[in-house]
Amino acid sequence: MGISIQGVPEGLVVALALRGMGHGKGVPVGVAAFTGLIEPIMAMFGVLVVALSASLLPWGLAAAGGAMLFVISHEIIPESHRQGHESWATGGLMMGFVLMMLLDTAL
Repeated sequence: MGISIQGVPEGLVVALALRGMGHGKGVPVGVAAFTGLIEPIMAMFGVLVVALSASLLPWGLAAAGGAMLFVISHEIIPESHRQGHESWATGGLMMGFVLMMLLDTAL
């Protein structure tokens, strides 16, 4: 559920970046859809790998979590705090964190 929630703004960011580069409407929509479709395919690959070796699960989750934290702290937070949007960006980050913690404890 968390990946699904993350997928919507992620696809929007990809589409808006391509649109800002001057592409028409079709290319950004197609690329954004492709980036959304590759996630479930690779998730199934991950399920197969973990099914073969359950002892790899904690290491895989730690690597994935570390990669996401790196991307967020290195690229997304600085980019979201440009052009006077610091309060909205910080509020959105905090709301997203609270939502993920609620999902984590509820599920």
